[in-house]
Amino acid sequence: EDYRLRVPTGFPRAGLAVYLMGETFAELGGSEFAEAVLGVVGGRPPALDLDREEALLKLLVDAAAADLLASAHDCADGGLAIALVEAAIDTGHGFAVTIATDLPAHVALFSESASRAVVGVAPEHEAELAALAASRGVPLARLGETGGPRIVFDGMVESTVAELRAIHETAIPRLLGELV
Repeated sequence: EDYRLRVPTGFPRAGLAVYLMGETFAELGGSEFAEAVLGVVGGRPPALDLDREEALLKLLVDAAAADLLASAHDCADGGLAIALVEAAIDTGHGFAVTIATDLPAHVALFSESASRAVVGVAPEHEAELAALAASRGVPLARLGETGGPRIVFDGMVESTVAELRAIHETAIPRLLGELV
C-alpha cells in the first residue's frame, strides 16, 4: 500500500545482517544443480508444505510493512547460493556467510527447498525480526553480513561480485555461441 516500503531483491548497502528464513532439506530433485552438475532432469521435486509457505509469506509481508527488511530474495531457482549471489550482483555489495548445517555443502548451497527466503536486515532491526519470525513459527538463521567486493561462503567458495556478475551476464550469449 506504500511504495516506499517496497523491498528490493538486492542488498542495498554494506553492514546488513543476512538471514535465511525457512528450512533447507536434502532436496536436489528437479533442481538447477541436478541438471547442470549431475546431468539429471528429473527426480522428486522439493516438497511444498502450504502451512509453511503461508507462514513465510505472512512473515515477509509483516516484516515489510514494519520496515524491517532492507532486501528479500526467494531461494527457488538454484537454492541459497544463487539467491545470495543474485542479491549481491544486483547492487554490487558482497557478503560473507557461514552456512551452519549437517547437510553436505553442495546440498546446503543448492537445495531448492520451498518456503525459504534470504533477507538483508539492518542491525537495529534484528531482534524485532527474530521476534516476528518466532511468532509466525518460521525458522530464522543468521548467516553473516553484507559488505565489500567479495562473495565469501566460509570454507566453501570465495569470489568477487565482479567475477560472478561477468559470468551471470555472459551466460546466455555463451550458450548461444556468441562469445569466444
